[in-house]
Amino acid sequence: MDATGITPTSAPGPGPRRRDRRGRGRRWDLIPPHLPGHRTRRERFDDTVTEAAAALIERFPRRLEHLRVVVEEVPPADPAPWEDASVLLGRTHPSTREQPPRVILYRLPIQTRCANGTELELLVRQVLSEQVGSMLAIAAEDVDPEAWGE
Repeated sequence: MDATGITPTSAPGPGPRRRDRRGRGRRWDLIPPHLPGHRTRRERFDDTVTEAAAALIERFPRRLEHLRVVVEEVPPADPAPWEDASVLLGRTHPSTREQPPRVILYRLPIQTRCANGTELELLVRQVLSEQVGSMLAIAAEDVDPEAWGE
């Protein structure tokens, strides 16, 4: 108690504290982790790309052993001079002394073209096979024949 007769309040305890904003109660996940809806669209897309890339690396183990597959949200606003003005779904960067070869897939342009998970998986496989095919100088249909219905 100080001279005014008021007991000073103590500061909140250490550690993170979740606020009860607007009387709604404690915030929890709406969907439990064991249900499929718990994963975000981004996480499901990343899983689809990982599975498709693993299948291609398994098909061409020596030629793609250092390949890096990267997922970005959207393509850059300034396309390269040799690329047309259409929306890019993927891009290939050849290897340099500093970096291994990279294939970049753009998540939002690919997802907006697909109505369901099956179409998404097929389009990811097609874009990935096109990019790997251009990197290896092979036709995309020869990289992943199942993606093209052959």
